[in-house]
Amino acid sequence: MAVPVAFFGVFFAWPVAAIVARGLKADGVWRFGRIAEVVGQSDIRHVLWFTTWQALASTALTLLVALPAAYVFARLDFPGRQVLRAVVTVPFVLPTVVVGTAFLALVGRGGLLDELWGVRLDTTVWAILLAHVFFNYAVVVRTVGGLWAQLDPRQEEAARMLGASPAAAWRKVTLPALAPAVAAAALMVFLFTFTSFGVVQILGGPTFSTLEVEIYRETSEIFDLSTAAVLTLVQFAAVGTILAVHAWTVRRRESALRLVDPSVTARRPRGAGQWALLGGVLATVAVLLVLPLAVLVRRSLDGGFGYYRALGDADGGTFLVAPIESVANSLEYAVAATAVAVVIGGLAAAALARRDAGRLVRGFDALLMLPLGVSAVTVGFGFLIALDRPPLDLRQSWILVPLAQALVGVPFVVRTMLPVLRAVDERLREAAAVLGASPWRVWREVDLPMVRRALLIAAGFAFAVSLGEFGATVFIARPDNPTLPVAVARLLSRPGDLNYGQAMALSTILMVVCAVALLVLERLRTDRTGEF
Repeated sequence: MAVPVAFFGVFFAWPVAAIVARGLKADGVWRFGRIAEVVGQSDIRHVLWFTTWQALASTALTLLVALPAAYVFARLDFPGRQVLRAVVTVPFVLPTVVVGTAFLALVGRGGLLDELWGVRLDTTVWAILLAHVFFNYAVVVRTVGGLWAQLDPRQEEAARMLGASPAAAWRKVTLPALAPAVAAAALMVFLFTFTSFGVVQILGGPTFSTLEVEIYRETSEIFDLSTAAVLTLVQFAAVGTILAVHAWTVRRRESALRLVDPSVTARRPRGAGQWALLGGVLATVAVLLVLPLAVLVRRSLDGGFGYYRALGDADGGTFLVAPIESVANSLEYAVAATAVAVVIGGLAAAALARRDAGRLVRGFDALLMLPLGVSAVTVGFGFLIALDRPPLDLRQSWILVPLAQALVGVPFVVRTMLPVLRAVDERLREAAAVLGASPWRVWREVDLPMVRRALLIAAGFAFAVSLGEFGATVFIARPDNPTLPVAVARLLSRPGDLNYGQAMALSTILMVVCAVALLVLERLRTDRTGEF
């Protein structure tokens, strides 16, 4: 556990503390009164209000749209189910920059709605809400559907035999059992939308700003570190509360349910109602998930492959190198970040899985989730401030980007590997030790064969997440080594059809790479290791 603790202390706690101290400390004196000053500003209160209500609205809308799909994947067996499951999950592993770009191609200037009906939704809250539903649809389907598939259907059938209507049986039997999973999914969606950056940055324009976007604006455009530090503390407190509630719901889910093999609960659709529900879910997936990506690809091919060919040209201005080089940069950074995330996350999961782990070690489990909710902008800018002097002067080092990306990948590694490690029979380890095996050999001979598939899945998630990380990377990626998300954002910030088309082309390339990684994950996935 010492290595993961040191890693998070140096590369997470220290940068965040450094930027907070830089903003709230002047002449050696802490200025905590600045917190009340900032929060009391009308424009900041507007940002806090918009951040909260759009997250609540996004969460409610996502649950409304995705819960029927959770039922379909859990209870209905139909041709192409596994392929559709992979399609549904693609948006979640896509970088937020690609999600924003896809919806820009659908509802923005010259988008499909603009061409057909002259309607533009970019710079409106509806574009943001729909993009959030697009991104988080799979969270509800996987979290709620994964549990729904394992609930014993005989309990609901027994209630109906005793005279309960289908609606009453579902409300009194199934819904209470699903409530912890629904709450956990809602909290995860709220967390992701509360800290939304790339989607709001691209679709919100100057009109809408979340806390994350405002922190970026205060640090990179206005250079007001004092205000940025206060907003960081506010977001940190909010995320900490959300994670505490999330941990409570997970404990309820793990301790209160009796589950069955999910392979026996799915059946062929029966009756007009189930067929209509399946058709409705398929239509929703086609319109909400597939259409934006299809429009993105189509816009990237306007005029043939000209936009793709233009990616090979450097302009010597915003791009010191050809934009296409960002593909190789992203792959190299993602591989390095994945290696770091797997090592750190694997060590943390192994320590947390020990039955003799103390309360302090178990408390570290919740802290591992903080990088998912704490401002990535703050982390990235904190890297520049904290890691700027010996013995850790990394400002000019290429490793700075993979380290920032690994912070986001580690929680996915831990969440994937921990349930499998906890399922390993401790007596097997003890027997190997009695026979003279060293701790390293016990891990290699006992644990590794059982967790190998989970380890590969964890590596795949870490790779996809690292590939699309934007909030921290936008600060620390060097101009001559941009990543794919950073290159897309730069192209979108420049006027002209050529830059817009190149952004669509780069986003399509990034989408394909992430989709391939996901398909590999789906082939490796098992019922025990594949859910969020």
